Amino acid sequence: MSTDTRHLDTELLGRETDFEYSERWIGYAILALRVTMGWVLLQGGVTKLITYLDGNPETNWTAAGYLANAIPEGNPFGELWLGMAGSPMVDILVMWGLTLTGLGLILGAFVRWNAFWGAVMMLMFWAAALQGGITAGLPIAHGWVVDDHMVYAALLFGLGAIGAGRILGLDAYLENLDVVQNNAWLRYFMG
Repeated sequence: MSTDTRHLDTELLGRETDFEYSERWIGYAILALRVTMGWVLLQGGVTKLITYLDGNPETNWTAAGYLANAIPEGNPFGELWLGMAGSPMVDILVMWGLTLTGLGLILGAFVRWNAFWGAVMMLMFWAAALQGGITAGLPIAHGWVVDDHMVYAALLFGLGAIGAGRILGLDAYLENLDVVQNNAWLRYFMG
C-alpha cells in the first residue's frame, strides 16, 4: 500500500462500507468537478450578462420569455413562474447568481456558500421544467424526476460537503486568516 492510498470505513444508509482510494486522484477529481461546475455556471451567467448589458432592448436577455412562454403545461408551479415573468429582480438574481457562483467555485472561494445557492438555483430550474405533479410521475423533458439540473444540484451538494475549496482553492488560504480563526462560524461558508 503506497502512502497515497487511504482507507475509508464508514456507515452509509445504515450499512457499513469501506474502500481504499487514492488521495492524489480524489484531489484531482474534486478539483476537476469544482472547476467544471464553476465554468458551467459562470458561462451561463456571463452570456446572460453580456446580452443584458449590450444596450439593445431587442437582444437583452431576460427570464421573462421563458417564464411566461416556455414553462411546460401542467407544471405544478406554473402560476409562481408566471408571476415572476418580467421581474427585473429575477433577471438580476439569475445573471449575477450564476456568474458569481461560478466564479466562486472556479476560484475555490466560499465554496459551501456558493454550492448551496447554486444547488438552490438548480432546484428552481428543475422545478420550472416539470411537466406534471407527483401523480404524473414528475416528468421532465428528458426523463422522470432526474434531469441535468438535479445532477448539478447533487454535484454542488457534494462539493460543499467535501469542502472542495480547500483543494487548490482560496478557501484553504481564507480559513487561515485571523478573522476566520476568531469567528469560527465563517467556516460554514468556506470549504
